[in-house]
Order: sequence, then structure tokens, then C-alpha cells
Amino acid sequence: MTATAPEARSEGPDPQPPGRRERKKRLTREALVNAAFALFAEKGFDATTVEEIADAVDVSSRTFFRYFASKEDVALTFQEEQTRAVMAMLASRPAEEPIMTALRNTVVEVARACERGELGFDPERFSCLLSMMAESPTLMAGSLEHAQKKQLLLTQIISERMRSDPETDLRPHVIAAAATCGFQAAADVARRHPGAFGSLSEIVDQAFGILEGDLNRPVEPSVCLGRPGESACGGAG
Repeated sequence: MTATAPEARSEGPDPQPPGRRERKKRLTREALVNAAFALFAEKGFDATTVEEIADAVDVSSRTFFRYFASKEDVALTFQEEQTRAVMAMLASRPAEEPIMTALRNTVVEVARACERGELGFDPERFSCLLSMMAESPTLMAGSLEHAQKKQLLLTQIISERMRSDPETDLRPHVIAAAATCGFQAAADVARRHPGAFGSLSEIVDQAFGILEGDLNRPVEPSVCLGRPGESACGGAG
């Protein structure tokens, strides 16, 4: 089972259902992900080959590469689904909620859903991914690269909540970076010291609690950061 992140409904008529070709492509992609995680759980990430994943679905390696650039891509589909869930939930948090509190509530909720098998997440696959990242430096590097790429999108969502311009206000960038590092630190502690600080969601909650103390503090316009010659939140100085 794969996770399906919450999606915002757009106004207007419902989109047309996917055609037969699109459904077949979707099923093939899901089959490749399912086969990959079954092999990862059995053999480990590094010992599993692309050829084995393709053979398990009875397709060629060439077909595999139509859907994924590498086996790292397959493994990180779970992380991609987590990211979509976080972005959707953060965008729907109450507008009056302080930004770091909103981030904390969002990320903890998604982590708990992964652990409990809620929101369509598979807890066994989640556990498998955590184990693989602890064992494979290659996959860990891919995970960090994925987080880096998604940080820009997180910055944009944060700036919209704060009603600020990320081109003139440094705060959304700093908060997005802090949130990304906070989650990575929590995941690293969970991998290195299993059980010592509780479950991943509990460690995430503690990590964001540390960040929440200062980053939620209102910033006076006179101390907002912007380009030289401009005022705190983007206006002319």
C-alpha cells in the first residue's frame, strides 16, 4: 500500500477519470514500488538490483527506467509522499497559528500517521525506509538531496502564511531551513539511538519544541531583514 497525501479540491467540475493507458502506467509504477520494497525488506537496499525489481514485475530494466531514474528514486517515493502530506497540511493550518507551531503540529501529525498506518501510509514500509537509510550512505545522501530540493517549496508556503515576500524577507528561508534541519536531526537521533528518545514522532515533537521557543516570537518591523535600503518587511526604507 502506498500513501496518498491529502489533496486540496479545486473549484469547478471534477476532472475526467484517467484513461486506460494512464491507469496502466499508474499500476505499473505501483507494482514496481511494491516489488522494490518487498525486496528491500528481504535483501536490504544495497543488495537489491534494478534488474531484480523489474523481474519481480515481469518488465524490462528499460521499462523500470521509464518510471524511475534509479532504485534510490523508488525508495524515496515514501519520502515524496510524506512531503506532499506535510505541504498540504501546512497550507490548511489555521491562519492565526504561529508558524513554527503550525510546522510542529503538521510534521508530528504526518510522522504519527506513518507510524500508525493512517492517511494511507504503510507503517512497515516506513520502518523499512528508516532502516535502509541507517544502513546505506547512498540512500541517505539521496534523502538529503530530496529535502534540499523541497525546501524552496516549503519556503514559499511559509512566506504565504506570513504574508511576506521571500525576495525581501529572510525569515521564511531561515524558518524553512530550520524546520528541515529539525526533522533531519530527529530522524538521525531515531536511527542512531533507537528507543532512547521515544518514537520518531515523539522526537520530532521534542525537536520542534526546541525550535518553537524562539522562532514563534513576533518580529518587530524595525528588525525584519531585507535588502539594504529597504525596510523590515520589503518596503522602501
